[in-house]
Amino acid sequence: MSVLTASASALKRNLSTSANAPRMLSGRTLAPTVNRTSSAGLKILAVLYKGGEAATQEPRLLGAVENQLGIREWLESQGHEYIVTDDKEGPNSAFQKHLKDTDILITTPFHPGYLTRELVAKAPNLKLCVTAGVGSDHIDLDAAAARDIEVLEVTGSNVVSVAEHVLMSILLLVRNFVPAHEQIARGDWQVSEVARNAFDLEGKVIGTLGAGRIGRLVLERLRPFNPKELLYYDYNPLPQETATQLGARRVEDLKDFVSQCDVVTINAPLHDGTRGLVNADLLSHFKKGAWLVNTARGAICNTEDVAAALKSGQLRGYAGDVWNVQPAPKDHPWRTMRNALGGGNGMVPHYSGTTLDAQKRYAEGTKKILENYFQGKPQRPADVIIGRGKYETTSYGQRK
Repeated sequence: MSVLTASASALKRNLSTSANAPRMLSGRTLAPTVNRTSSAGLKILAVLYKGGEAATQEPRLLGAVENQLGIREWLESQGHEYIVTDDKEGPNSAFQKHLKDTDILITTPFHPGYLTRELVAKAPNLKLCVTAGVGSDHIDLDAAAARDIEVLEVTGSNVVSVAEHVLMSILLLVRNFVPAHEQIARGDWQVSEVARNAFDLEGKVIGTLGAGRIGRLVLERLRPFNPKELLYYDYNPLPQETATQLGARRVEDLKDFVSQCDVVTINAPLHDGTRGLVNADLLSHFKKGAWLVNTARGAICNTEDVAAALKSGQLRGYAGDVWNVQPAPKDHPWRTMRNALGGGNGMVPHYSGTTLDAQKRYAEGTKKILENYFQGKPQRPADVIIGRGKYETTSYGQRK
């Protein structure tokens, strides 16, 4: 685990190299020596993932601790203190220790710092939460609203990236790609073992659970595959013109929706209405042998029920990059679950929305949100999840 921190005031005083040399704060955290009492401006805490050697070799990994969203120099030039860490679990973590006097919290869906109601209560200075990416379900949004803490995310920054990952995941399941590749890696060659569970995407009924920005892009990209039909389930119906352009039909009952689909892809936010939505009961209404792709949030699906459905054959395959806990424990069932033929697992770490292209977009978007905040300028409306004391979006469930 690592923590990177600096003080603009210390830098402005031109302290000597020896005075600013890195020192150990504990057995596992690293920071320059600074005088916290003389720090100017706001305290900004960012919880990002550890990039290791890859982040050193590739500076475009902006979402990693080592590259700090590319905003350290800019923040410190304005007198703000910037703490960056990947240490986020437990009361002794750098996240929880620094949170108590943090003004602005930056988090990411890929290595989420879970801001619970209890932690909100312990952060009296907290005024703004920024999600570097899309998806702020790791924040207790109701608690933030009650405390007048604004919550913003970089809407649209990774929608193309995720939609492309959805398409890839659908194809690798339907074409039985993973077992085919594993066979080659083992040095084997038995076409029939792979082909007996490989199909064409053409002529299949494909549905998206959620038809927001990502869901619409998925439907758009599926059209050239000549599916039998494209369906969607969403409490917000698409404008008729959009639905016609996409060739998509809305199904208003969820069980009816899944019963018609050969492939279901989940493209919905996690909130009270979607948590645990895909459980044993709903899975029993799927077509037997359907494929399920989830790049939305792992907790939308019940972990054990999905694994059981894959083992029984109710699902032919499950793929995605989101887990109910991130990082996923080494013994998480989704790491090793298989169908009866030894395939059907397309799980990867949470990276669909953090391609190098997406990281550039969400790093720039994070900087713009902060810049607007510092200067008192209006934020882009689409980025605002929680405004002053209330929800500004319907993306996190229907609210009166």
